[in-house]
Amino acid sequence: IHFYKRDLILALLWHDTMRMNHSQPVVDLSSIAAAFPDLTSEERQLLLDIRRRKAELLVEISQLKDEITDISTEIDAMDTEEGAKQKNLAMGKKKFNMDPKKGIEFLILQNLVKETPEDVAQFLYKEEGLNKTAIGDYLGEKNDFNEAVLKAFVELHDFTDLILVQALRQFLWSFRLPGEAQKIDRMMETFASRYCQLNPDIFTNTDTCYVLSFAIIMLNTSLHNPSVKDKPSPEQFITMNRGINDGENLPRELLISLYDSIKTEPFKIPEDDGNDLMHTFFNPDKEGWLWKQGGRYKSWKRRWFILNDNCLYYFEFTTDKEPRGIIPLENIKIREVADRSKQHCFELFCSGNEVIKACKTDSEGKVVEGKHTVYRMSASTEEEKDDWIKCIQQSISHNPFYDMLAVRKKKVQRPVSSN
Repeated sequence: IHFYKRDLILALLWHDTMRMNHSQPVVDLSSIAAAFPDLTSEERQLLLDIRRRKAELLVEISQLKDEITDISTEIDAMDTEEGAKQKNLAMGKKKFNMDPKKGIEFLILQNLVKETPEDVAQFLYKEEGLNKTAIGDYLGEKNDFNEAVLKAFVELHDFTDLILVQALRQFLWSFRLPGEAQKIDRMMETFASRYCQLNPDIFTNTDTCYVLSFAIIMLNTSLHNPSVKDKPSPEQFITMNRGINDGENLPRELLISLYDSIKTEPFKIPEDDGNDLMHTFFNPDKEGWLWKQGGRYKSWKRRWFILNDNCLYYFEFTTDKEPRGIIPLENIKIREVADRSKQHCFELFCSGNEVIKACKTDSEGKVVEGKHTVYRMSASTEEEKDDWIKCIQQSISHNPFYDMLAVRKKKVQRPVSSN
């Protein structure tokens, strides 16, 4: 009988568990006595206690389930929001690398960057995966917002107690200088102002810092570019910078230390990722098919041309990732020409019949220096020819920056007093 009663209690508990969500369990002794007259008073009390505890546990389980559901919902929401945020951030960086202005607009629209110069500058300065060329292009744009971003960007650099070469190394590592003279001028002027602000006792004015900064950059090119045969000496560097400190000479030991620093360690140019060419060719000034005349053999070959960044690139096919040739438009001129075998022709040439500084890929895939004194192209129509000439003419650069540098140097280079 004892075992029978024990099994009966267990069976009742199992039965209650199976119907726990369907009806409320009986939790008073009179009800248990009426339902189970064979149980003793101690067994009835045990069954009552078990049922009450079970009811409490069911309430706690129900509360835990609700809490788990709420937490799971929050976690799912967080995962979804964070995932969307990271996806938009990655998309924004890709857009920026292809078109800096549109990239920043997208990031602001997605609330990933605040529409303030300080926040945009922080993003450009700290975010990984940004194209250094795109950063330089954005910082160099001439409008109030971009110029405010440039100022905030430069102020993120601490040049305190750094010699000028060290400050330039830090500054030029954070982006790539653009090719446009006006952009370079704005960026280097902002750099010079920041450097003089943090080091007020080195130069008499920011123009001196500006001129010397470019003297250092040009010295770096002269000392470490293999194509420059005659390397400047320390004395030549000193002579080149005579009288630029408000008519006074800079300390000889300062100029020697700058020279030695550059000679020992050239500037490191930041490398861009694989999106660099994509950025270059994503938004060209003009693109299209032209016939190009060969150099040694005067045969004509159809090539896909892209005009961008003061360069003319040509490809064998539109799907090619690497150009077959690059023609820098620095100090290049353009003219219409007549040709007996082709219509609508124009050509690029150097004054003085010099060889154009260009490069191409040879039959073995090696990059070799071009030997053209002229590049002759043929368009499909007269209108297309005129449009190419107009676009190339607008893109051609004759290094206007050096004119601007000469003006600024003249401003600070007054005759040195004989006293």
